[in-house]
Amino acid sequence: MTETAARAQIGVTGLAVMGSNIARNFARHGHTVALHNRSIAKTDALIEKHGHEGDFVRTETVAEFVAALEKPRRVLIMVKAGAPTDAVIEELAAEMEEGDIIIDGGNSLYTDTIRREAAMSERGLNFVGAGISGGEEGALNGPSIMPGGPAKSYESLGPLLESISAHVDGEPCCTHIGPNGAGHFVKMVHNGIEYADMQLIGEAYDLMRKALDLPVAEIADVFREWNSGDLDSYLVEITAEVLSQVDAETGKPLVDVIVDAAGQKGTGRWTVKSALDLGIPTTGIAEAVFARALSSATDQRKQAQGLASGTLAAAPSDKATFIDDINKALYASKVVAYAQGFDQIAAGSKEYDWNLHPGDLATIWRGGCIIRAKFLNRIRDAYSENPELPSLLLAPYFREAVENAVDSWRRVVATATTMGIPVPAFASSLSYYDALRAERLPAALTQGLRDFFGAHTYQRVDKEGTFHTLWSEDRTEIEA
Repeated sequence: MTETAARAQIGVTGLAVMGSNIARNFARHGHTVALHNRSIAKTDALIEKHGHEGDFVRTETVAEFVAALEKPRRVLIMVKAGAPTDAVIEELAAEMEEGDIIIDGGNSLYTDTIRREAAMSERGLNFVGAGISGGEEGALNGPSIMPGGPAKSYESLGPLLESISAHVDGEPCCTHIGPNGAGHFVKMVHNGIEYADMQLIGEAYDLMRKALDLPVAEIADVFREWNSGDLDSYLVEITAEVLSQVDAETGKPLVDVIVDAAGQKGTGRWTVKSALDLGIPTTGIAEAVFARALSSATDQRKQAQGLASGTLAAAPSDKATFIDDINKALYASKVVAYAQGFDQIAAGSKEYDWNLHPGDLATIWRGGCIIRAKFLNRIRDAYSENPELPSLLLAPYFREAVENAVDSWRRVVATATTMGIPVPAFASSLSYYDALRAERLPAALTQGLRDFFGAHTYQRVDKEGTFHTLWSEDRTEIEA
């Protein structure tokens, strides 16, 4: 269709796979969708192949695209983050009017979204940074959507987004997250948890492969069985699928012919950098990011293959028991990853005055998104029972689950260490748990050292005040 009368409820610009699929999703749900792409061929290809799925409006120019939209105009940008997004925003803003809504559906850095929202607000436009999770399949069939921005924009935009999102128990996996960059911040942390989750799954696989010498097909069956229990999740489900795939050319498991260098697009690094700025120890996420970086240091790894291993321990004698230990260690470590992620979300909410609600996030992450999992229902319940929960690890259900798993967790980390099998995410998650529950930490010595070389002062356990020892003089203590 070529007419550009103002009749489309939403416009989508940027028609690569994600943009095309989400445009089709809108059309399938009865919304008229205006289409725009720098390459008109992509617009035509979408209409030619999928035009029967709904009502699309073909446009060629930005002006024509904006003119095709009902007021308040709603435009979803699905282009590469960074400068390309800024360029499209500026083009759209020049054609739009007060009250219109620009939605950035890409994986933008939340501080960019804060900047863009302020700039558009000055021009009378509503800017929404919407995190969208679920990949290509989710975009088409129902993603989890995390829109931030002005609350008033959600009155017009929300019903459209909720209609195309995944639904669990009749509830949409979409809600207004909070002001300006809140949506993209939450999506960033979601991706950080995703990094940790995948690293933990990889370590579980590696342990079964190297410590127990299980065939890949058998490991696939283990993950398939785990997916019917407490570990029920999208990532565990597709792990079984990937491990079951046989390479057509070699007849080997596909996983054995894939180069073991994991890529990353940046959201994991952003999560860790943000956590450092906020002072939140997201150790599991950080180890997952570092593990990907190390995996990609292929030349360095190749030259290091001759390094001594030391004396390695024998494999566990009881395979079934060790597999069960891995199961429990994986579950406990996943809880730590989510606990750290929610701690970061709470800190970000406080820093930027977003008033985020963890229970709402657990609700919208139950479907559509990559980290969707059975135990998100438990997380939602935990925050419903105690909205001020200091840590997810202190919620009664998760406290009991981790306490029941901790002996297995220790055996897994100890076995991996004595066998020379790297488990950075398992080990760091266990260390975090032990540090969190410790009555005293060596930070007291750290403070003493800081005071010695830099007069950074310290506090005492037995009285109020801030103190300094005169280390270079008579070593008496004074109140700072």
